[in-house]
Amino acid sequence: MTTSHRVERRIDVRVPMRDGVELSTDIFLPRDAGRCPTVLLRTPYSNNNEQLIDKGVRLASAGYACVIQDVRGRWDSGGDYYPFLHEADDGFDAQQWIGTQDFSDATVATAGASYLGTTQWRSAPLGCQFLKCMVPRVICTDYHSGLLYPGGALQLNVAMTWGMRTHAHTGQDIDFHQWSEAFRHLPLQDIDKAAGRDLPFWQDWIAHPEYGDYWERMDDSKRYAEITVPAFNMGGWYDLYANQTFSNFNGLRLHGGSNEARQSKLIVGPWPHGLSASTKTGDVDFGQVSLVDLEAEERRWFDRWLRGIDNGIEHEAPLRLFLMGANRWRDADAWPLPDTDWQTWFLHSAGHANSVLGDGVLSPETPADEHADEFIYDPAYPVQTAGGNNCCSPHIVPWGPHDQRSVEMRGDVLIYTSPPMPQDTEVTGPIEVVLYAATDGPDTDFTAKLVDVGPGGYAMNLCDGIRRGRYLESRRRARLLESGKVYEWRIEVGVTGNVFLKGHRIRLEISSSNFPRFDRNLNTGAEYGTTTDMRRAGQTVHHSRAYPSHVRLPVIPV
Repeated sequence: MTTSHRVERRIDVRVPMRDGVELSTDIFLPRDAGRCPTVLLRTPYSNNNEQLIDKGVRLASAGYACVIQDVRGRWDSGGDYYPFLHEADDGFDAQQWIGTQDFSDATVATAGASYLGTTQWRSAPLGCQFLKCMVPRVICTDYHSGLLYPGGALQLNVAMTWGMRTHAHTGQDIDFHQWSEAFRHLPLQDIDKAAGRDLPFWQDWIAHPEYGDYWERMDDSKRYAEITVPAFNMGGWYDLYANQTFSNFNGLRLHGGSNEARQSKLIVGPWPHGLSASTKTGDVDFGQVSLVDLEAEERRWFDRWLRGIDNGIEHEAPLRLFLMGANRWRDADAWPLPDTDWQTWFLHSAGHANSVLGDGVLSPETPADEHADEFIYDPAYPVQTAGGNNCCSPHIVPWGPHDQRSVEMRGDVLIYTSPPMPQDTEVTGPIEVVLYAATDGPDTDFTAKLVDVGPGGYAMNLCDGIRRGRYLESRRRARLLESGKVYEWRIEVGVTGNVFLKGHRIRLEISSSNFPRFDRNLNTGAEYGTTTDMRRAGQTVHHSRAYPSHVRLPVIPV
């Protein structure tokens, strides 16, 4: 029988950090429970919001203390806010403080989504003696490639709709009446001033497109061996952090600093950044089967690692994945799935793959000496984002699966489509495109998108990615391109779990922009973020014996 406790709430407790800055902390306690395990949530979105208050009450009712803290420089906390920078030390200090309080039984868990996941991963390697487990949802650990510059291109939509609107103590909303115009503002380094703000972190982000010391000091993707507690990771196929959700899972499963850390888990559904909130994501309703009570799963994790309850959760399959198309769940033991059949599907055409009306074909047959495909990329008229792995304002830029046919009518989008599948075909795993392509300028981008095409023509995007030319050699150092030279472009398209049903077709879209999800490459090779100049780029995509452009598909045998 479960005991429900009355709840005591302590408001605005001032918790000191090592440098004397005090952070505003609300505490929810189960009355008459004595010393108890504690769940810590650290947020930049106010510890006084209704959703977090409700969570604190539910946890305290179940016999857990719940501590909800405003991060440094936000809302009622002291200090200055700067994204990601202080969360390691401040998170550790908060955990240490909890472990010494009269309500604590000296066990702590961390929880929360998005930036609340940042506060968990950043502090975990510091090894607080009281920390026993964590439940990070929808977040990365490498903020350069996982958030700001995936593939070398600025993830403009999230940088503006989240980053520029989360600042100072209360983060007064930036007044962009026309977001479509705001996204187009140049130069990029002046966008904050155009919005009437002076944001040091925005200036730093634009000044550091390369991976270097600035990003390394906030990169925890190389510190899994220092983490000794298990993580129950939670993510969505259409979340912007989908790729690194799997990287974090593998990081602890393979390299965690203890046996407990190597028992970490991951669940991924057909969800956007807001997990399991609706059966519908974007255009598609995945049905009731797609919904999971993630809070109940989280509670089981706490019960096991904080209370020592043998509920068997660590003996269950470490991976639980939703298969779109078939709309069912599957379990797995490792990522990529151990029985994956890595298939190479090649691009083909007679040189006219432009738009869905063209002659582009995708098949496992190796290419002959075929004509290359060409198109003009004009940054003044970029290909528009139509759903996908976006965040965090779907009313501004939509997320999730959407019909791609309007995008596919453009002449600057190359379309390669397979014949109808003769049987249901599961594709679950990371998707990579290897493109042999040239441009006539010193810099440009190439994009790739994997699409499931139904018998009626509905084209459902699964995942997409981008690669910036100046960072083909290294993300640490820009090197401009030689005009007309064919380069190998390896594009991380993303991750997916999808069954292409019998009669459906596999489609690959290739272009040079996906705006405003990513910023536009202006094709000039000028210093990043400083110019308003732009030029059109002549693009050539090869698919021949010498240059066999292809996509690697992780096909799961029946």
